[in-house]
Amino acid sequence: MFGPWSPDDKEEKTLSKQQKIRIRLKAYDHKALDQSAVKIVDTAKRTGARVSGPIPLPTEKNIYTILRSPHVNKDSREQFEMRTHKRLIDILDPSNKTVDALMRLDLPAGVDIEIKL
Repeated sequence: MFGPWSPDDKEEKTLSKQQKIRIRLKAYDHKALDQSAVKIVDTAKRTGARVSGPIPLPTEKNIYTILRSPHVNKDSREQFEMRTHKRLIDILDPSNKTVDALMRLDLPAGVDIEIKL
């Protein structure tokens, strides 16, 4: 009565058809990051794909503390921080046209892009 699960013909087609491209953007400048996200979303929507995002992910803060003087005054320190802003975009049901358009897209410098299929 209870055997191993196997999808029906209809379910199998929908399972194999569902594809997703996950794009993760990172940048120190949030304005360049948002411009890139808008370009990617517009391009994907123009080619007929469904888009989820851009979803803002938590900003990563790296804080570096250094001594102000080279010899004494340990109490006098200076702190610098580097913020890494991140966004996540999911492109659902992409076509070949969508992938080609995304490959040709020219994005601002300083934005790191990680694409997973």
